[in-house]
Amino acid sequence: MLRVAITGGAGFIGANLVRELLGRAQVDEVVVIDDLSTGSKANLTDCSDVTLFEGTILDPDLLDTALEGVDAVVHLAAVPSVPRSIAAPMVSHDANATGTLQVLEAARRAGNLHTIVSSSSSVYGANPTLPKSEDLRPQPLSPYAVNKLAAESYALAYQHCYALPTLVFRFFNVFGPLQAPGHAYAAVVPTFLDHLQRGEPLPVHGDGEQTRDFTYVGSVTAVLADALERRVTSPEPVNLAFGTRRTLNDVIAEMERQLGRSVAIDRQPPRPGDVRHSQADQSRLEALFPDVVPVPFEDGLARTIDWFHHR
Repeated sequence: MLRVAITGGAGFIGANLVRELLGRAQVDEVVVIDDLSTGSKANLTDCSDVTLFEGTILDPDLLDTALEGVDAVVHLAAVPSVPRSIAAPMVSHDANATGTLQVLEAARRAGNLHTIVSSSSSVYGANPTLPKSEDLRPQPLSPYAVNKLAAESYALAYQHCYALPTLVFRFFNVFGPLQAPGHAYAAVVPTFLDHLQRGEPLPVHGDGEQTRDFTYVGSVTAVLADALERRVTSPEPVNLAFGTRRTLNDVIAEMERQLGRSVAIDRQPPRPGDVRHSQADQSRLEALFPDVVPVPFEDGLARTIDWFHHR
């Protein structure tokens, strides 16, 4: 039986992972560490078998207490968003780079716990090659991308130096239920759905032809749970996406199709630090997780729209 700690477990991906793990027979207990700066206790209201430690990952004493007796840790806590990191680079660095180092040190003190670390496709940055293979040279374009690259580099260095069993995933535009809309740094899918629900035009930065590898959160949590159950590690980062590529205009067209109506667009200037195109090479992921079948984008969007209507 597994006891799993999740940093950022009251956030979007974290709370979805909590639900995934509670449904797994091999998981005995889930511990959440979250300062609730971007997460919410409301995301865990129907998760009765969870212990919440409210506080920052920059507090080593809190981490030591939370990780006592656990078998593995999934490190999802972060200050997300490229624009937010540009506005406040030190806040982003402290949480994402220094915070990861604190989690790795705590995992080492707790007995070299199996540690999964979330990174981001933003580390590829200006590298124009598609699809994005993990062997490409990172060219980060924002403070967020830089500190995520530092975080994953620390995780892999700890595997090499201290035999800490680590696995680094590079997430690509994850979307789904529980993803918070309605703030300046919200991701694109909840932002669009929030504007639609309020009858407002969709804000599109640039021409809408920028592409992303949108990944439904249920596909992500299925991979994370499998990695925990099988104690999967890797000496190199692993893309956690499935090689799809859609423009923002394609996303809007699919929303229109599912909702049965056209939507208005509010064209805005491109944002500094944004990457033009993103698509994962999923070869390494499929080699490590051959049994995981991703949720199709259309199905994931339908589930997300349904959640928005009933939240």
